[in-house]
Amino acid sequence: MKQEKQKKEMTIQRVEPLSWWTGIKTLLQLMIYGKGLEDSTVHVEEKGITIREVHPAENPDYLFVDVELAPDLLPGEYRFEVRNGQQQTQFTYWIDRRRKGSASRQSFTSADLVYLLLPDRFANGDPSIDSTPDTTEKADRKNPSGRHGGDLQGILAHLDYLKELGVTTVWITPPQLDNQPSGSYHGYSCTDYYRIDPRFGTNDLYKQLVRTAHEKGLKIIMDAVPNHCGSAHWWMNDLPFHNWVHLHKRMEMSNYRLATITDPNSSRLNRHQTVNGWFDKDMPDMALENEYVFRYFLQLYIWWIEWADLDGLRVDTFPYNEKHSIAKWTKGILEEYPGLSIVAECWHSSPAIVAYWQGDKPKQDGYASYLPSVMDFPLQEALQDALKVDSSGWMEGMNRLFEAVALDFLYQDPKKLMIFLDNHDIKRFADSMHGNTEKIKLGITLLATLRGIPQLYYGTEFGFRSTDLSKGDGAARIDFPGGWKGDRKNLFTGLKIHKKEKEIFGHTQKLFNWRKNAVAIHNGETTHFLPKNNTYAFFRHTPDEAVFVFLNPGKKEVKVHWEKYSECLEGYSNGVNILTGRKATVGKSFTVRARESVVIELSR
Repeated sequence: MKQEKQKKEMTIQRVEPLSWWTGIKTLLQLMIYGKGLEDSTVHVEEKGITIREVHPAENPDYLFVDVELAPDLLPGEYRFEVRNGQQQTQFTYWIDRRRKGSASRQSFTSADLVYLLLPDRFANGDPSIDSTPDTTEKADRKNPSGRHGGDLQGILAHLDYLKELGVTTVWITPPQLDNQPSGSYHGYSCTDYYRIDPRFGTNDLYKQLVRTAHEKGLKIIMDAVPNHCGSAHWWMNDLPFHNWVHLHKRMEMSNYRLATITDPNSSRLNRHQTVNGWFDKDMPDMALENEYVFRYFLQLYIWWIEWADLDGLRVDTFPYNEKHSIAKWTKGILEEYPGLSIVAECWHSSPAIVAYWQGDKPKQDGYASYLPSVMDFPLQEALQDALKVDSSGWMEGMNRLFEAVALDFLYQDPKKLMIFLDNHDIKRFADSMHGNTEKIKLGITLLATLRGIPQLYYGTEFGFRSTDLSKGDGAARIDFPGGWKGDRKNLFTGLKIHKKEKEIFGHTQKLFNWRKNAVAIHNGETTHFLPKNNTYAFFRHTPDEAVFVFLNPGKKEVKVHWEKYSECLEGYSNGVNILTGRKATVGKSFTVRARESVVIELSR
């Protein structure tokens, strides 16, 4: 007679999401992880909680449980029982009511300045957590790719600095636990999506950061990463399904060729490798087309938005997900929060390919991503190319920038594009300009006045340069001087600030504090004029307001004659150059010195 297989003792180690709310449209699906869960049932005695269905996973260590909550369910901790034959165990689960107005929250717009920072490199507010017993990589500030000790408390301590600079929104790279053995500081190899990395702080401290930011009139964006996790993620040794991530017989990396996704002539082989290949050898590729994976990531970011009261999302490596699944994910977030802004990284040099990923209007192949905003890499490259040279050929200098802006017709809404000079994944703008103060200031003028949502990378307001370009990203993602106790230089307070740094900072601060109330810049149309002698002129205008911008990147001063721009000047007689405070009279020519810009707010 065969012996019956002895059942494992039933245990529950994790339940995710960590909590939920009544009034959320998205059906709650709990992921329960433990041992001895095969063939289990789940029960709740509370009348306002209904177990709709229990889904066993391929792996008996998991259960997926659909739960319906009555709208009038009172906030509280509720007991769930898991039964399997004679065995049973239980867990408690917190259910709350949504805060008033949560679903109708508003988000960042073209009226904002988004400031991008990496918490590990911004400021160290709590040195006691630089290294922790429950994380692998320890702090080593001498290692460009190591942990340096910046944290959430450091950001909290410098919110006033950001506000005074003119920042209205803060994009923080992923703050969740990244417990990879090395290079974990950037956070993009997540190993626990529901836990703030203890070297940054705690979940409660993150919520406090958001709350304090709101009190100061600042918004917070979370960096979302549904495309990949870290190889040290807790589930990698015990996956719920064989297709929870894209596994390969041999390691297969993405080919990183986004054109394969939009190309009607692309082979299935190439397209498959783009999407299903791993982004990095330590970043397993999530299979978002698996319905359970999809629900996990939809709920994950709804949970963070609701729990921490977030103001928007930035999505990493958006097109590397299966495109219909990530569009469904985006639509699901926006159905829950119709006023939320989501900006996605769709990194390509072609405006046509980047434009494919923006908006809810179907493209030629019927696809719509539902993304309100994408990052404008083509404009960033054009702006950089235009300013780093002094020549003015057919496609060089300001002509290069003009041609880039001329392609705005490709986008569903160019005013919602996120524009930037640099970010954490590319060369610092000041490095591209070889530290030239005048050219850096010209770039910042464009960032403040062109259409779109401006994003400023931490330190660009001082012209930060990489310590050693040969050492890669870590050397470009430098520590903010003054963010660490004992720093000899403190740019937060101006201690030992260099004259050039002060000049760039003053230029940035003046522009972006003015920009807060510049409606023509936020919502206005653009009218630009063909560059002449490597100068560039454009207007941002509404029916009631207008701003004139003129850049002279050349080595000689130029005279500006108003009559050339008469089509945009009807009704305007005067103005003020917001950079100098000097008055301007329409009709009276003026001189713009070499490598300078003017920004004139016109008045009738």
